[in-house]
Amino acid sequence: MPLKKPKPVVEYRNYYLPSSFPVLLLTGSNWTISDIRSENLHFHNCLEIGICHSHDGTLEFYNGLSIPFSAGDITCIPRNIPHTTYSSPSVKSRWSYLFFDQRQLFRDILPPDFSFNMIHDDIHKYLIPNGASSRIPLLAQASIEELSAEKPDHQLIKSYLFALYMEIIRFQDKYAVNYNVENTPPWQNPPISGISSLSITPALDFIEDNYMNKFPVDKLSELCHMSPTHFRRSFQAVMHTSPLNYLNTIRIMNACNLLRNTNHTILNISVMTGFSTLSNFNRHFNEMMKVSPKEYRKQTLQGRKPGEVPSIIEYSGWMEPD
Repeated sequence: MPLKKPKPVVEYRNYYLPSSFPVLLLTGSNWTISDIRSENLHFHNCLEIGICHSHDGTLEFYNGLSIPFSAGDITCIPRNIPHTTYSSPSVKSRWSYLFFDQRQLFRDILPPDFSFNMIHDDIHKYLIPNGASSRIPLLAQASIEELSAEKPDHQLIKSYLFALYMEIIRFQDKYAVNYNVENTPPWQNPPISGISSLSITPALDFIEDNYMNKFPVDKLSELCHMSPTHFRRSFQAVMHTSPLNYLNTIRIMNACNLLRNTNHTILNISVMTGFSTLSNFNRHFNEMMKVSPKEYRKQTLQGRKPGEVPSIIEYSGWMEPD
C-alpha cells in the first residue's frame, strides 16, 4: 500500500501594522526566494502585494494548486490564503513585498458596505502577468520608492496604494467578465471550483473584522459550515491553538498597537479590543506579553528599537526570506 502523502504544515505569519498607517514594505537585495520548495505553506493577517524583479518560479496554494510566475509579474494574495513561493531550479528570484490592511487604510475613502472579498474567489486572479496591465506595475513601484524614501509622504503613499488596490480589482473584474476559453491567453487558466483557502478561513476573516465585539465561538463554526466539535478540531489542527485563545491573541495584538500608537487610556483600550473587564484584559495581556499593559507602553515610549519590546513570538511575521 503506497504511503499517504502528509498534509503540508501551515504557518500563520502576523505583521504588526500600526493603526495610524497600516503598511509594511519588505524589499532589498536580500529578498531572494530559494529554488528549494518549502514543505510549509504560510498565510498572513493582511493583503500581500508581491513584485517579482527577476527570474521565475512557482506560486503554490493549499490543495496543491499552483501558478507559474516570471520577472515583471505581480501577485496580490488576500489575507488568510495559504501559499508558498519557490524559484525555478538553479535561480533565486528577487522580490519586493507590500503588506497593508486595506480595511483600515481606506476606511475613510471607501463606503462602509464596500466588499473587500472581491479578490478571494479564484486563485488565478492572484497573479497579474507582466504586460497585462500598464498601471499596476507603475503604482506598485511608486509605492515602493516612496516608502523607501528618507522622509516618506504617507498621504502620497496612501494615494498610490488606493489606486493600486482599485486597479487590481478592476483587472480582476475584467478577467471575470471577459473570460473566454477559446481566446484565453496562456497565463489565464480556467477558474477552479473549491479554491485553495483553508476551511477555517471564514472564521479567521470574521475574527479579524469583529475581534472588538462579543460573539459565541459557535458563530465561527456556523460560518465554516461545521459542527462546533469538528470546527474546534480543525481550528486546533491548523492554528495550533483554540479559537478562543486565537481571538484573545488578536485582541492583545491590536491592544499593543493602540498602546504604542495612541493616547487612549488602558481602560478604554481594553473596551476597544473586546475585553469584558479591565482585570480580564490585564490578565490576558500579562500571560501573552509577560509584562503589564502599563509597562509595555512605558517600554515603547522609552524608545526601544523594533524587536526589543516584548512580542508574541508564535505569531511573528516573516521578516527574512525563507
